[in-house]
Amino acid sequence: MKIGIFSGSFDPIHIGHAMIANYMVQTCGLDQLWLMVSRRNPLKKDSSPADDLDRLEMVKFVTARNPRLRASAFELPLPEPSYTYRTLTLLRERYPDDEFVLIIGSDNWLKFDLWRDHDRIVDEYRMIVYQRPGFEISEDEVASLPANVTLLHDAPLAEISSTFIREGIKKGMNLSFFLPDEVLDYIKRKKLYE
Repeated sequence: MKIGIFSGSFDPIHIGHAMIANYMVQTCGLDQLWLMVSRRNPLKKDSSPADDLDRLEMVKFVTARNPRLRASAFELPLPEPSYTYRTLTLLRERYPDDEFVLIIGSDNWLKFDLWRDHDRIVDEYRMIVYQRPGFEISEDEVASLPANVTLLHDAPLAEISSTFIREGIKKGMNLSFFLPDEVLDYIKRKKLYE
């Protein structure tokens, strides 16, 4: 099976994440896409995400809408900080018959050289990069992309961030159109981000 790995803190998961995941699993030749809830991002030292299990539960609401999407807790028991190359290597060891494809946004691609073992990721794994508003990849950069890195030009774009969602919750904003209903209900019920 060809499995896309879309990893993130998903703090919280929002419709932008859901749109990208749904689009990718239907248009990029993937059999499944795993939304992998990660621990702390080593490049975001000041982040303090909601509890791991709360974030995983919110991701499950999104993946329940498409049978080819999976919520994955694979990284949660791994030592902190989370390094993508280690995760991909462990996935390949645990599931040797499957091919894993890393999915990242252009914001992450533009600082990909800061990732630990970034060169090994590019050498050993296929990658799909989707454009994010404000983080466009220039034509010169597109021409120099490694052969196993695909840039999507036509993926739907949503200028939504989890930071915006968390700040909106603190301000008491109505976020009905930014989050799946089940995620919003869960946040309210658990009083997350208040």
